[in-house]
Amino acid sequence: MKNFKMAEPQTIDQVTSLLSEKRGEYYLMAGGTDILGEIKDEIVKPEGVVDLKSLLNLSYIKKEKDRVRVGALTSVAELAENLLIKQDYPGLHEAANSVGTPQLRNMGTVGGNLCQRPRCWYYRDPQVLCRKKGGSQCFAFRGRNKYHALFGGGLCYIVHPSDLAPALISLDAEISIASPRGEKTISLADFFILPKINVRQENILNSDEVVKEIKIPQPKGGEKGTYYKFKERGAWDFALFSAALKGTVSGGVFKDIKIVLGGVAPVPWRLEKAEKIIKGEKVTESLLRQAARESLKEARALKDNEYKKELLEVVLSRAALSLV
Repeated sequence: MKNFKMAEPQTIDQVTSLLSEKRGEYYLMAGGTDILGEIKDEIVKPEGVVDLKSLLNLSYIKKEKDRVRVGALTSVAELAENLLIKQDYPGLHEAANSVGTPQLRNMGTVGGNLCQRPRCWYYRDPQVLCRKKGGSQCFAFRGRNKYHALFGGGLCYIVHPSDLAPALISLDAEISIASPRGEKTISLADFFILPKINVRQENILNSDEVVKEIKIPQPKGGEKGTYYKFKERGAWDFALFSAALKGTVSGGVFKDIKIVLGGVAPVPWRLEKAEKIIKGEKVTESLLRQAARESLKEARALKDNEYKKELLEVVLSRAALSLV
């Protein structure tokens, strides 16, 4: 492992100024559960690491009149244990509780969970120069691809590893980003990008930008939500397949519905076709399976991940029926 410098800025302005000065030579570290692994395995070789935990004012969960604000350095454990989140956003509560182990939830942060790098074994192997690391091909396409993407692949078949991202996108959350040019807030759904936009990145962050907070709208009356996660091991693991659902239900009918999947695409993947089929109709298992099959027309299964197509029908049915 290459030696690197450590920086401990005290303000967000100091962070963005340092990132601007170093231009890609310094990497951000929040809980360290992801970046330190990348450094140890020599996937990245930074000149320096910026320790964001020195910023004491970015860990909070604050309720306002029309929204809840969550600081980027709020630990996943705090999010999982917060009574407001548990009461008003049950899907997000379930997603936070599904992350890692208690130790990892204590160390990991909300911002870090959203910005973590893929777990693809080709990307994580320091001996393999895949397309995401500047190479010319995605080795998962013809190689071992049991855990890889059904949707949105092509140049690269990684799946986004975040549990919080699908849940937050289903809640119409926004993300605030700080830079030397000021602060901007965008939809969290627009934060993530497909490989065809930039195969080297999973989100829109520039080298001098940092996530500051997440803003979640207050739930509407009658709104319900849930998060279902299938994983290979009974103990902690990343999702083979996950689904976050949010909707307003009346008389067994979804007046509105939003479905966001995890573990199936390089970004959290929204099932808009399925939403249109389900919305306004009496919810039955046959309707849900029809919606899943229609969505799967966009899927491109690889040789080892065909099973994820079956999981889509199962997970969508279980999740939607649990809300009716």
